Amino acid sequence: MSPSPSSSSFEKAKEAMAMATSVAASMMLVRSLATELLPSEARTLIASCFAGVRTRLSWRYTITIEQNDGWYTNRVFSAARTYLATRLGASAGVRRLRLSGGIDDDFDDDKLVLGMDEGEDLVEDFQGAEFTWCLYAQEQPAGSGDHTKHMVTGRVRKLYLELSFHKKHKEKALKAYIPHVIATAKAIRDKERPLTIWMNDGSDWEPMDLQHPSTFDTLAMDSDLKKSVIDDLDKFVRRKAYYKKIGKAWKRGYLLYGPPGTGKSSLIAAMANHLRFDIYDLELTGVDSNSQLRKLLVEMGNRSILVIEDIDCSMEIKKRKKKKTSADGDKKKKLPRNRKPASDPKRDDEKVTLSGLLNFVDGLWSTSGEERLIVFTTNYKERLDPALLRPGRMDMHIHMGYCTREAFRILVRNYHSVEDHVTFPEIDELMAEVPVTPAQVAETLMRSEDPDSALRDLIELLKSKKDGNNQDKEEEEEDDGDEDDSSDDEEEKEKDDDS
Repeated sequence: MSPSPSSSSFEKAKEAMAMATSVAASMMLVRSLATELLPSEARTLIASCFAGVRTRLSWRYTITIEQNDGWYTNRVFSAARTYLATRLGASAGVRRLRLSGGIDDDFDDDKLVLGMDEGEDLVEDFQGAEFTWCLYAQEQPAGSGDHTKHMVTGRVRKLYLELSFHKKHKEKALKAYIPHVIATAKAIRDKERPLTIWMNDGSDWEPMDLQHPSTFDTLAMDSDLKKSVIDDLDKFVRRKAYYKKIGKAWKRGYLLYGPPGTGKSSLIAAMANHLRFDIYDLELTGVDSNSQLRKLLVEMGNRSILVIEDIDCSMEIKKRKKKKTSADGDKKKKLPRNRKPASDPKRDDEKVTLSGLLNFVDGLWSTSGEERLIVFTTNYKERLDPALLRPGRMDMHIHMGYCTREAFRILVRNYHSVEDHVTFPEIDELMAEVPVTPAQVAETLMRSEDPDSALRDLIELLKSKKDGNNQDKEEEEEDDGDEDDSSDDEEEKEKDDDS
């Protein structure tokens, strides 16, 4: 009796399964023996050979990005990991994540960082092409002086990333996708990196963490002026190629002027936080010579803001007046033959001069760095030399005035989270008559945590200022009247004398 077709198929399947099981068992035995008998270098070589064969036969390309490039950290690897940390939420294929974060006194949830775990794949679509990332680890013998080696085995674990894609997308990967990854990572790090404020001590810079909370959102400033400043800053950082094309140093100057307490320093901090630029706060009174000034300015880093506050008080940079010439002044005095002119302990060329400062602002030394802002502040713009104010040196002049209705609304929202209040019309009317700085308004609003009480205090402040102004006007009018009466008496006396 011949076997049925169904029983014959079952037997074939059974034989195939037995063969597959035997092959799998043999491969596991070979792998086990290879792991025990072969050194890791030989295993790595064999794996690389198989990977090379697989790559030649495959329709995909694979790029390996190692953690270290010789003695140095591979910046492309660091950039790729930073970029991938932002893509984990969009990729549903990643099941295992690695959580890290610094543990210190200031630790908070914002410092938690998610990353890919070893062996996980992340697939991303970019401009219609599919790119697959995978993170691997490999043990290697530790080199001399390698502090990351294992205490027992004396070996180190080296991480590397593999980026694979269809071979038809090779051009897009190299010229579009990888530059996109690096640029995105750079933007992320620039945004998250801590800022530093540098202060000069003689001819040296001393660093300090910059943690000023001022931003353009919290800055008490008219919206139109604020928008124009933000747009100007954003346009500046985008125009590296443009500045190179026109042959100008990649820098821009801002002059902030207005009464004390109008927010000039807060605006500088908001600019630094917006661009993620470090601040170099230059105190000119602590600089002894042009050469010392040049050393300080050359040592500044890129992506930074040079700040000179109250420049009209820092040095003699006021309006230069033409010197009167005289016949005596044109003649040189003759000295005795054996007498030498008295030596000045501090020669003119050793002093900090306006020309020395301007030479850095827009002279040859202005090209010693790039992507820099130069910010001068003053309470009295009219006192400055016109040579300092012309375009190319101070490109944008920003007037920081007294508190306006819009600035007041921002301050109330910042300090008390109040959008509207019954006292606003009265305060607006008083502010239109009385000049008050944002600093005075902010200080008054901070006196009480109760919005009603704080706004009542502000009304009292404005009324007292208004009364004081009226009293000053009355006193001035009385003084003018007294002067008129005295002049009339003198005229009558002169008439009597004439008669």
